Amino acid sequence: MNQNNATNKIATQVGECEIVITRVFDTPRDFVFDAWTKEEHLSKWWGPRGFTTTFQKFDMKPGGTWQFIMHGPDGVDYPNTNVFIEVVKPERIVIKHAVFPHFLATAIFEDLDGKTKLTYSTVFEENAAVFDKVKTYAVPGAEQTMDRLEEHLASMS
Repeated sequence: MNQNNATNKIATQVGECEIVITRVFDTPRDFVFDAWTKEEHLSKWWGPRGFTTTFQKFDMKPGGTWQFIMHGPDGVDYPNTNVFIEVVKPERIVIKHAVFPHFLATAIFEDLDGKTKLTYSTVFEENAAVFDKVKTYAVPGAEQTMDRLEEHLASMS
């Protein structure tokens, strides 16, 4: 699915076991990186529409753990555990999602003359049949999460 609107470029590509979302935010790279790396920001936008997030542990450094519960609008809780593999300010964050579905997520932040190009890729470890099921909720969930990030960035400025 490719869409364009006036404020940012949106592109989502789905591969065999990978989802890549690219967005351009009309916000400086340092602000976008802060929104990803500071708990007070990340807790406000992480997750699809209608979800809230409770952080249990947030240790943003290589080898550090990020544990949280995503609370769905239907009342279901989704425990998550991530391990930070790489944190390179303000360029890149690599996260290993340690619970099902297992994936390696990479967020790359590029400066575009005061705007920020974010490329967020998730490479899933599950087999293709499992990924076919996971992508039915992972793709719209990731797109909605990026929409929420954009809204949060607007509230930061």
